[in-house]
Amino acid sequence: MSYCVNCGVELDATASACPLCGTPVQNPRQKVDTAAPKPFPTRREEVPPESKRGPALLVTAMLASVAVCCGALNLLLPSGGAWSLYVIGAALMLWLWLVPPLLMRRMPLLLRLTVDAAAVGVYVLLIALELDGLKWYLGLALPIVLWGGACLLFLGVVLGGGRRSILSTVTLLIGTAGSFLLGVECFVDRFFQGIWRPGWSLVVVAVCVSLIIPLIVVRRVPSLREEVRRRFHF
Repeated sequence: MSYCVNCGVELDATASACPLCGTPVQNPRQKVDTAAPKPFPTRREEVPPESKRGPALLVTAMLASVAVCCGALNLLLPSGGAWSLYVIGAALMLWLWLVPPLLMRRMPLLLRLTVDAAAVGVYVLLIALELDGLKWYLGLALPIVLWGGACLLFLGVVLGGGRRSILSTVTLLIGTAGSFLLGVECFVDRFFQGIWRPGWSLVVVAVCVSLIIPLIVVRRVPSLREEVRRRFHF
């Protein structure tokens, strides 16, 4: 049994160099065994990707079963309203969220966010149809859904463009959340009052800014950044 003179790792009899640090093996008492098989593969191979059709079919069957059962109960036991639309819409929304990413291994970010936003929009549309509220859907719900999708797309593009630190990621998340809530109040005020009068959203934005400024300072000052990493184990 041999050990590496540099790092001390145990060496196999077939090793001519340390697999950990690459130091050549020189043991006059034990020559390198070139006939025995290596203890690890010498050729790089790729593991075939696991098929996710089974989980996708299972999720589809479960959601379809819930939607069909609720629809049938709504028809057999009329209660004065199409309450099953809420369940069917939720099942459809969950299907669009879960199944396409399972079937498409490398689903483009823009396509995925578009599908997710469309799922939410369709679900809210079903609620609007049940409540006879196409006016508030087109004037309020749909703009909020589109604005939320735009914010998520911004985060996906910025955070997916390269590896970012935890401080940068938290800063972007806080800033995007503040922008989203600012837009929500804008849409609500314009729908109900016809004019935007910033109120509670400015308080949220002020809190977000007060949180972002220290994060930016810590991110820019190396000594503070290292201290935060050391204390919080970043």
